[in-house]
Amino acid sequence: MAATRISFKGKDKKNFSRELKERVDKYFEENNLSKHANTQMVAKTIILLTLYFGSYTLIMMESLSVGGMALLCFLMGIGMAGIGFSVSHDALHGAYSSNKYVNQFLGYTFDLMGANSYIWKITHNIIHHTYTNIYEHDEDLEVAEFIRLSPNAEHKTIHRLQHILAFFAYGFATLFWAFIKDYKYFFQSSLGPYEDKTHPAKEWITLGITKILYYGYMLVLPYILLPITWWQLAIGFLIVHFTAGIILGVIFQLAHVVEETEHPTENEEGNIENAWMIHQIETTSDFAHDNDLLCWYIGGLNYQIEHHLFPQICSVHYPEISDIVRDMTQKYGLPYNYHETLGIAIKSHYNTLKEFGKPANA
Repeated sequence: MAATRISFKGKDKKNFSRELKERVDKYFEENNLSKHANTQMVAKTIILLTLYFGSYTLIMMESLSVGGMALLCFLMGIGMAGIGFSVSHDALHGAYSSNKYVNQFLGYTFDLMGANSYIWKITHNIIHHTYTNIYEHDEDLEVAEFIRLSPNAEHKTIHRLQHILAFFAYGFATLFWAFIKDYKYFFQSSLGPYEDKTHPAKEWITLGITKILYYGYMLVLPYILLPITWWQLAIGFLIVHFTAGIILGVIFQLAHVVEETEHPTENEEGNIENAWMIHQIETTSDFAHDNDLLCWYIGGLNYQIEHHLFPQICSVHYPEISDIVRDMTQKYGLPYNYHETLGIAIKSHYNTLKEFGKPANA
């Protein structure tokens, strides 16, 4: 990622941003609704946390066969991804509650899953949400050297196979977080637009404590207390992470690396010739609004247009907001990128990987 700042200098199309914000605010005022979590969101939080930690507890009770424990590891992976989607994500955006301490407390669920919430808020909330789909600035475009997620990235021969390799690579996303990514970002001098970035001492301490806690309950305690071998423990641990990783990896990519989304570049002055909210609309895509189970499980991740426009509104409100956003884009002649089903969205991502895997002159 380049350690430079980009400005959005384009004109707002006929005050689109102002009118959209006014209409969304009016929706909450007229319906006397909080922009934060409601009873439905709290219930979902309890269910997902129970799925993850309940499965872990059953494993630790030593009452199941190895096959039964493997199944529970799979359920832990599903719970882990769901917590990331619907609890940690909202909390770390300050969207879950109007109380910053509630958001901070629930944000630590991210740390309990093996990742670091402090680094996430920098790389995701600040960098990704500001510089969406801008190569060398958007951290989410830099998954691995052998995965090319932007047409502006250098092409390598290995990229010809990325439409096959990528989905396998996504499965290791959370393992990378747990063992490499957080440490890498804590120690590197430049992070997105920040040069010579220093981190508060309390965040270093939090990193150490939460990593030890995670390794302790996920690796040390099971090895000491359960009648299993080290390789059985390793397989169970990989099941958890590969399940969560591939779910998280695929779902996040469907928001920005699909056929319809734009990948703009800055001009000679280092500016994007677009207003920020319009940039978000052109670089983001929604999918599968009619899939109730998916909407419940992944929170606002299939309402990414709405999320990028209003990241501090809880994801439970996005279905209603989407009607306003869609109406406004039609009014102002802007795109509203959307795929009807999860399968169509995955196919579009696959096609995009295949296209970006071709050399420029192919």
